[in-house]
Amino acid sequence: MFTIDECVINQETGQLGKVIGYGHQIINNVYTVTLKVLVSETANSRKRVFVVEDKISAWSHWSIA
Repeated sequence: MFTIDECVINQETGQLGKVIGYGHQIINNVYTVTLKVLVSETANSRKRVFVVEDKISAWSHWSIA
């Protein structure tokens, strides 16, 4: 499991962000726990921030070190 404010990376999209919470979705008639991540991107010198919700299995721990 991940903790709130932990840095994570999406293995499919490469998006980096911080965990802000958990959710759930029904995918193919199966209750699935999801991760809500605050993702930051810089494009054209503008900072864009948005929330992504995806299956927990799509994310992994990420550290700068």
